[in-house]
Amino acid sequence: PEETVTSSFASFIHAVQPEHLSKTVRHRSKRMILDSIGVGLVGSTTPVFHIALQYCRELYSSVAVSSVYGKPGVKLSPTLAAFTNGVATHSMDFDDTWHPATHPSGAVLPALLAASQMLPPSTKPNGMELLLAFNVGLEVQGRLMHFSTEAHDIPKRFHPPSVVGTMGSAAATAKLLSLSTAQCAHALGIAASLAGAPMANAATQAKPLHIGNATRLGFEAALLAARGMEANPLILDDIPGCSGFSAFYSIYQPKPLSTPSDHHEFLLEKQDIAFKRFPAHLGMHWVVDAALSVRNLFINYAGSFSPSLIRTIVLKIPVSKYINRPFPSSEHQARHSFQFNACAALLDGEVGLSSFTESSIHRPELRELLDKVVVEHPEDNVANFDKMYGEVALILHSGDVLTGKCDTFYGHWRKPLSKESLLKKFRSNASHVLPEEKIETIITMVDNLENLPDSSQL
Repeated sequence: PEETVTSSFASFIHAVQPEHLSKTVRHRSKRMILDSIGVGLVGSTTPVFHIALQYCRELYSSVAVSSVYGKPGVKLSPTLAAFTNGVATHSMDFDDTWHPATHPSGAVLPALLAASQMLPPSTKPNGMELLLAFNVGLEVQGRLMHFSTEAHDIPKRFHPPSVVGTMGSAAATAKLLSLSTAQCAHALGIAASLAGAPMANAATQAKPLHIGNATRLGFEAALLAARGMEANPLILDDIPGCSGFSAFYSIYQPKPLSTPSDHHEFLLEKQDIAFKRFPAHLGMHWVVDAALSVRNLFINYAGSFSPSLIRTIVLKIPVSKYINRPFPSSEHQARHSFQFNACAALLDGEVGLSSFTESSIHRPELRELLDKVVVEHPEDNVANFDKMYGEVALILHSGDVLTGKCDTFYGHWRKPLSKESLLKKFRSNASHVLPEEKIETIITMVDNLENLPDSSQL
């Protein structure tokens, strides 16, 4: 039969082998795995995580074999563990971001960790098999996003991980479960019927559910396909008059995924990942670095940071409605506010976990700075994580103007975190729930993942 886009993806998932992962891809993906675990561990301390955990423990009873981040001794059924850990990973908006925009790790890793504990001892995947499945999940997400020019910009309609993340989880889990080519195609088709969440729920406690559902529902799609459920075998193709995956994008031009070979180049080879230094929407990292830069200029100018000397704070940012929030009133709104993050950086000289507490958000001195903010949208500052910049200008009562600008923050794929910075972030995050010896064990395990005999140990 003639090959279709959908069948090419299914063939790729089924046929790809560990030797197809280059040294660069293995290195970058292990960094992602370590960061994602750390973010999930610190995320297990948040209120939204506890809501999700309580929901799963009280409303569902099943075979409890899969572990929950930050909760020694607590186990859930595999798909619910994936859901709960996915919520933890995105509970602070601290997880990695790719381009085109999505959060790739959190939608895939929790499903793989839960599935590895689900499988019987005789078929436990080793570390290399988990690493391969993880990269399958990344590759499918990246390829699907490249089908649409709309996906390259900051999203307006669907939250990307709820769309491509669900497909990536299905693909990754299908690979880990060794499904046939036909079953892989059906898993993608089933996942498409479980995908999608609106951007209106950004900056609310519902947003972490997008990652939790993506990893869980993709996992369930693979399990259903393994049990014989079928779906449209052309789900990724562009069929006039009958929307498949194209329903999520206004512009959709699918391309086949080539059969894996020694020369196959994974997208992760060409496009590194962005790791966040503080727990907020990725766009905030530009304005924070710009604000810190102008703060240093101000201190050199005035001897100390004195808000009373400032008449106006001008933010030059791209147009993006859901992260333009002049006066955020909650933790999640603050994580999605250009204005808040710029002013917090100006006031404190840093942005971190404590910046988003209730007491920090409602400080009178922070409100005074927010009252001085004026937003501008220069035409050259587009809503695209590969092209945007952040600029913060302080107009003083004296008439002087001080300006800070950032076009590539530290942690962006063009300016990756060093190994030392990534490890520092992981240790800090994991220390909220794990003792030091376990933290170091995880670091060693991920670093040597190719040699781990049983990935469920992770």
